Amino acid sequence: MNKQKYDAIIIGGGHNGLVTAAYLAKAGKKVIVLEKRHLVGGASVTEEIFPGFKFTVFSYVVSLMRPDIVRDLQLAKHGLTILPLESTLSPLPNGDCLYRDGDHYRTLRDIARFSENDAGAYDEYGRSMYFMAKAVKYILGKLPPDPTSYNPKELLSLVDMARHFLGLGEDKLYLLAKLMTMSAADFLEQWFESEPLKGTMSASGIIGTFMGPRSPGTAYVLLHHYMGEIDGAFRAWGFAKGGTGGIANAIARAAESFGAEIRVNAPVEQVVVKNGRATGVALENGDELTADTVVSSLDPKLTFLKMVEPKHLPTELVDDIRKFIVRGSSGKVNLALDALPDLRCMPGPGRHLAGAISISPSVDYIERAYDEAKYGAFSKRPYIDTILPSVIDPGMAPPGKHVMSCFVQYAPHNITGGWDNQKREAFGDAVVDTLSEYIPNLKDIILHRQVLTPADMEEMIGLSQGNIFQGELSLSQLFFLRPAAGWAKYRTPIKGYWQCGSGTHPGGGIMGAPGQLAARGILKTF
Repeated sequence: MNKQKYDAIIIGGGHNGLVTAAYLAKAGKKVIVLEKRHLVGGASVTEEIFPGFKFTVFSYVVSLMRPDIVRDLQLAKHGLTILPLESTLSPLPNGDCLYRDGDHYRTLRDIARFSENDAGAYDEYGRSMYFMAKAVKYILGKLPPDPTSYNPKELLSLVDMARHFLGLGEDKLYLLAKLMTMSAADFLEQWFESEPLKGTMSASGIIGTFMGPRSPGTAYVLLHHYMGEIDGAFRAWGFAKGGTGGIANAIARAAESFGAEIRVNAPVEQVVVKNGRATGVALENGDELTADTVVSSLDPKLTFLKMVEPKHLPTELVDDIRKFIVRGSSGKVNLALDALPDLRCMPGPGRHLAGAISISPSVDYIERAYDEAKYGAFSKRPYIDTILPSVIDPGMAPPGKHVMSCFVQYAPHNITGGWDNQKREAFGDAVVDTLSEYIPNLKDIILHRQVLTPADMEEMIGLSQGNIFQGELSLSQLFFLRPAAGWAKYRTPIKGYWQCGSGTHPGGGIMGAPGQLAARGILKTF
């Protein structure tokens, strides 16, 4: 059996684990990342599934990555390039569409075709959400305080937070309360009246959740995605050159440049705990590595219920983690195409194909898709967010060919009878059939397809129930409650054992903030 000693062992090579490793290595610590798959990235990977066609297999766009992480780790130097995702095209069943792009006044004119009132409210809505995104950004870089503690540091942190939010002013404080409690649909209906606009905008409130646009709490998810920031511009979305794997690879190269070691094909069997302290890990191949600190970037279910034995944890925490909601609801369909898709509402090639295509014609449409999932079925007419990576980055496909990345809801993990190959293919057919209503030539140009369900994501990359955020972004699972009350500061009850995944504050998306905040806390213990 091979034994090696490190300052820190990171379990899981997802982007948060890599961020933690990079910061620890930058501080001079001897760090190793252990990844069970043959490549790093977790859900942020690019793979050549079919010869010449590179798929952003799971995640597909970038926006939430914190700018200070990009600067601190010099990710541009290590190959990170973000290409703009300039537009959102929302096709409608009648052959029309709503098209919003970087030409602001053209966008307003298009919105006005459906409602002049909406065009007038659009800028005011944008300003309000921009202000709220900046205000809430404050907590993205802040350790969650413990509201039950009498520790002076905790009390001061609570006071600082209260002072920050009270300083927003009465109107903005009321707006924040609405965003934290309302449904995306109800919130948007206070601003807009046209269904195409409300439908496509409400979709941001249900991404990655097992909730519909009329479910309370989805307004916060809408804000969470609005906090996306590229080069200081909020609500800016982009595509990483080379796919989302380009992000993971850049962070990995940064970590290695600071001295971190990364080992793939190295699944961890268990965290070794002696006398209430983590002393290392045992790998499935029999190797044992020892370290002063062990950090899990896995989701809370795996971190607390699989990597360590329950006897090492308080019963209350074990109960809380078992109740932590991780209902996977998202599927992915990746298509290799022989030619460009030809949209019925906007035929021919053009810049509109370099943006997102959102199948979300109305709030009712998305809510009906959710209704099917509530009762244990995948949506026959799902919400689909589609991009063409090869239009944005031609290196993603052979010359003249293209790849299409389709993020889909709803595909519940707990589908009645469980997922099998027949249901997976039927789900893929439903996605292609739905898209074909808006893209008539789609079925004729499909060369290959990859269909992924939450069960596949659980099996392939270890996401419990296939939840892409490692846990619902609901009010009961945010800030000092993520993943459990009393354990939101990345520590665990086991000395030397930490957590740094998206199941911790501030949540999911290709953000890196959980990994960064965990690293800050860990470095204070050395």
